[in-house]
Amino acid sequence: MAMTPPTIDDIRAAAARIEGAVVKTPLLRSRVLSDMVEAEIWLKFENLQFTAAYKERGALNKLLHLNEEERQRGVIAASAGNHAQAVAYHGRRLGIPVTIVMPNPTPSVKVTQTESHGARVLLHGQTYDEAYAKARELEAERDLVFVHPFDDPQVIAGAGTIALEMLEAVPSLDTLVVPIGGGGLISGTAIAAKSVNPRIEVIGVEAELYPSMKNVVEGQHGAIGGDTLAEGIAVKEPGELTRAIIKDKVDSIDLVAERDIEHAVALLVSIEKSVVEGAGAAGLANILADPDRFRGRTVGTILCGGNIDTHLLANVLVRELVRAGRIARLKIAAHDRPGALAAITAKCAECGVNIIEVNHHRIFTRLPAKDTVIEVECEARDSRAIDTLVRRLEEAGFDVDRAALD
Repeated sequence: MAMTPPTIDDIRAAAARIEGAVVKTPLLRSRVLSDMVEAEIWLKFENLQFTAAYKERGALNKLLHLNEEERQRGVIAASAGNHAQAVAYHGRRLGIPVTIVMPNPTPSVKVTQTESHGARVLLHGQTYDEAYAKARELEAERDLVFVHPFDDPQVIAGAGTIALEMLEAVPSLDTLVVPIGGGGLISGTAIAAKSVNPRIEVIGVEAELYPSMKNVVEGQHGAIGGDTLAEGIAVKEPGELTRAIIKDKVDSIDLVAERDIEHAVALLVSIEKSVVEGAGAAGLANILADPDRFRGRTVGTILCGGNIDTHLLANVLVRELVRAGRIARLKIAAHDRPGALAAITAKCAECGVNIIEVNHHRIFTRLPAKDTVIEVECEARDSRAIDTLVRRLEEAGFDVDRAALD
């Protein structure tokens, strides 16, 4: 059966239905980001939900639509992340048995978190698509209710409540920048926003490696696949209902590069003191990548999730310091004799540069046997100090090669 898009009345009813059971997250103006872009930048902190993602809104709205007989039967979903935790958490609250099918490579921490909410987790397949197929199979076998992560009118209506809250708090918003994966979030956002203010511009953002919605909506053929920091929106096949809504309601779809997503994640930690996953930072990444486009506007974007692996977050933050020139790896060719390393460390001290790590390479090098490569990883307060260090080392006769991140 063809699904019907939710209306603004459906979204308002969803807002009343879920009120008190999900966090009415703050919408805050970022003074620093606003100054950087020369615009009014407002951030909706959906990473502050209990399960750290907006998915709770749609999942709960769907579960609250179930009748008593459906609740007794239980629900099933396929997910490797935020949707799984949202369904599991609210399912337990409502006394509904929950089964989640996750791909085998799902990090154990996500499996454990989902199980901690009372769900039964089944691992199947190597990809989301395989887990999804298994979930639909079990839905039929066990007479369960399937809770789709995005292609469902009630899930979309739940997501749309975010836009109602944003425009209620700041009616002057003239632009919304929203991440796109399967399309549920931006579908609900666009329906609500355009109903409240038909002149508002709604811009969708996909990871450059996963332009699936842009492909189907704009008839393009961008390659899909690869390792992206924004795994929450790394969807190969977008929804059928969501693509129809997006064609009708969304003004444009932009693609954002990996380094821009990393930059946005790092800035949110340093400026807003808030942990946001790659998918959640995609909207801000797009704004920062093209500030001229947003200059003078009043822009809202949704930080839709905060579930990022801590080790991955650490890597992102260190890589940001490298790009900013505050951490560097220098390969210094030197004569292999007493005093060479001391001369290098002395120059570091003169320039106020701290040495993190030092390695000698005597064998695997094309230098003469009497020479060595001294690899120095170092950090400084700003890039100028390291630039000065490189210059002084070269003036002292050393050959210096500075490693580049990208």
